[in-house]
Amino acid sequence: MEQLGGLFNPSSSEMEAMADLTYYIMAISIVILAIIVVAVTYIIIRYRKSPNDNSEPFQNFGDLRLEIVWTLIPIAIVAVLFQLTCSTMKAVDPPIGDHEPDIVVIGHQWWWEFYYPKSGVITANELHMPVDKKMLLRVESIDVIHDFWVPELGRKIDAVPGHTNHIWIGAGEPGVYLGACSEFCGTQHANMRIRVIAETEEEFNEWQKQELIIPRTPRAGIAGKGAELFKTKACMNCHTIVGTPAAARIGPNLTHLNKRQTIGAGVLTNSPENLAKWLTNPQKYKQGSLMPNMKLTESEVNAIVAYLEALK
Repeated sequence: MEQLGGLFNPSSSEMEAMADLTYYIMAISIVILAIIVVAVTYIIIRYRKSPNDNSEPFQNFGDLRLEIVWTLIPIAIVAVLFQLTCSTMKAVDPPIGDHEPDIVVIGHQWWWEFYYPKSGVITANELHMPVDKKMLLRVESIDVIHDFWVPELGRKIDAVPGHTNHIWIGAGEPGVYLGACSEFCGTQHANMRIRVIAETEEEFNEWQKQELIIPRTPRAGIAGKGAELFKTKACMNCHTIVGTPAAARIGPNLTHLNKRQTIGAGVLTNSPENLAKWLTNPQKYKQGSLMPNMKLTESEVNAIVAYLEALK
């Protein structure tokens, strides 16, 4: 089930704190607006000048008590908002301390790489995490400034080249939480999407276990032909498939691509048909991406698709 709604549908304690702050500010603003509207309406009605009154309006050159009141009230309002903001910041960004990151997030043009230091799992665009557990993310970028944002789970955090940032996120319920890059980063900024898959602890551990399995490379049939094409068509110069000589990290890790829900960082649903479309002409679906059109024939495309689908 995909979770939508952002700030007004928080699914983590961090976002609940930010939602509460928003509600408090809205309530205070509404009260101030109501007081102003009532006061202005009363003044307009009560002190409206009659048509036959030609006298000059009374000139009030100051009242010390009123000036003190009009000064203290805004100070009190700002002080309350400041205290609420500080408490929210503490809830949203608790200290990291000596905690090592649970996940390293690396922004690329235009996709996301997720590395799990404790297990060694590397995947792309789909971040898996257990529910009811806060995860510390170390956020980096390999090229330009990106911004990691999953509205239901946490605030925005910049991914800056040469600089690391950290953010805590957690999910209160299982589901798929949608996010995106929220810092303009080039042509395909809008197609740099994130899927956070929150699952039970058992499901998360099983997912990691499956991700660490080294798939057997097919040697015969159309899948075997696809394995050879993957080597000879320069695919291995950009991608990694564990258990093969392909170990580059320019493009996403494809070891368990068939288990992901989307391809192209969310531009297409992951299916053999869509994977064939992507291999035939990636620029049609994500113009400007670093994956070139390899000018593959239909039979070559089908063979590589069969190979990638065979990597269990």
